[in-house]
Formats: sequence, C-alpha cells, structure tokens
Amino acid sequence: MLHALLFDHIRDPDASWCCGRFGAIAEFHRDADEPVEIANGPAIAAATDRGAIRIEVLPSLRPVAYETISTCIESWGHGVALCLPHGLAAMSGRTVVTELGPDAASVRPQDRDALLFDLGLGGTQAEICVRSNDPEVIALLRSACGRPLLAQPRVLQHLPAMSPHRVFCSRLGRVEVYQPIPAPGGKSPEGPHTHVLPRLLANGLDHAATVPVPKGWLAGMTLFPAHPLLRATGETTAFDAARYDAFQSLMKRYGDPALVAGKQAAFAKSEDAAEGAEDETRRRALGFRIGQRQLKWLQSLGR
Repeated sequence: MLHALLFDHIRDPDASWCCGRFGAIAEFHRDADEPVEIANGPAIAAATDRGAIRIEVLPSLRPVAYETISTCIESWGHGVALCLPHGLAAMSGRTVVTELGPDAASVRPQDRDALLFDLGLGGTQAEICVRSNDPEVIALLRSACGRPLLAQPRVLQHLPAMSPHRVFCSRLGRVEVYQPIPAPGGKSPEGPHTHVLPRLLANGLDHAATVPVPKGWLAGMTLFPAHPLLRATGETTAFDAARYDAFQSLMKRYGDPALVAGKQAAFAKSEDAAEGAEDETRRRALGFRIGQRQLKWLQSLGR
C-alpha cells in the first residue's frame, strides 16, 4: 500500500519532494509536459534533464502526514515526512569535505563515472554532496578535502559558479539537481533546485520545528502532495476540493490524531470546542487553527 502511494505521487507532476536537513535541502519538481523517465521496482525513481529522485521503500519506513500554519492567513502548509528509526536513518555525519569516488548509485547511468564529494555539512539523516566529471571542479574540491567547507572562502567563492550536480542522500534515497546554481542574490530556478543556508545550518537541527517527526525517528525525505491552494512554485490557484480530500485521507491514515481532532472541533463550530481547544494540547490547538482556515474554503463549496 505504501509503495503504491509513493509511486502514485512520483507519477504526479503536481507533487514535490525534498531531501536534506534543516538549512540544506534539495527539492525535486517537474512540469506536466516535461519528458521524464519513471521506474517502479524495489526502488521508485524519476529522472528529467533538470534533476532526479530515487526512493527506497524500506520495511521500517513510517510516513507522518502533517499540516502547518502558513504566513498567508488564508492558507496552510502540508507534507508527509518519510521517517526511519534513528538507528536506521543515521548517515555518516561527516564534517569535512570528503571525496567518495565514482557515484555508482546515481539515478541516471550516464552519471555513474562522475566523482562524488561529501561537502561535510554534518547532520544526522542526510549527506550533502556534489558530483562532477569536470577536471577543474574536481581539482577545486580535492583542494578542499579534509577541512570544513564553510571555513574555505576560495571554494565557497568559486564552486557555485561551476554548478556541479548536487546530490543529497539519505537512507531512503536521494534527490539530484542538475540545474545551475543561481548567482548570489539570484532567484532559484523553477523545477529541481537546492538551498544551502549556513545561518540555518548553524542551528544544528535535523528538521524544522513545525515538522512533527516522532521522537527517536528521522525524516530522510519529505513528500509534498499537490496542495489545494498552491502550485509547486508557490503561486496561488483556485481551491481544488479533490486535492484537499486526497490529503485529508492521508491525514486520517498517517496524521496526528490530536491535530485531526482539533480540526474536527473547528468544523463543528461549537463554542465549547472553540473555547476548549486552546486549553488542550498544542497539537489539538494547532489543528483547531488550521481547521478554521480550511472551513472557509469548504463553506465556499457548500460543504
């Protein structure tokens, strides 16, 4: 059932994915009319000319569906954190640039002779890597090996303009990004792209506080199913009831029961529920607030 769920979303161009840690993430998106190669086997994969993703559907994989309050007062965020127990999810945690050799695990066969380098950005559940077969890029990265990346201004100055492939890996798979890195102050391109933000990395967090990863677990990847109000680019769109209903089925199956109960209280529009929600757990109160936002859109459809 879980394999089929993930494969359905790999085939959905309106779904998005990310791999990484707080402060360093790789995102995979694709357009509906974009040529794509999709694989469905023990692992699920998709590859375009702009990037690729592979997901290993491991027996211990636990999906955690969640919703969050967004900065837009009429909307909300949602996602499905793909979690493994800490002992199974932990990666190397390297803190210095390290050459790893040819990337034999690349999604596309043509990339398997290129050299993979772990940038040594630490963290538990992900390795933040780059890959290249360009001699100039390789020479620069080799000169950085054995030392922390963020302590090497020359590498930080030149590497982004060289735009090697970015390869963010976890025990659940990887996201690869082939598009150029934008210039400083530039806008991230549509489609697959990466964010590496030293200020956020300095917090030492594995995930954002708004993502309810269970204690003792780590989220190696996250699925973002199609949102009822937002496109993958962040642009707003007309409320899509089918998308809303599809995610609510995930919330009922994989979400926090307390948050779902809080939403049901908001939908009931009971004064007692409204007054009591703030006195209950933080998760129930969060669900109540999200439910209030969603209720507006459901009422517009006469539901």
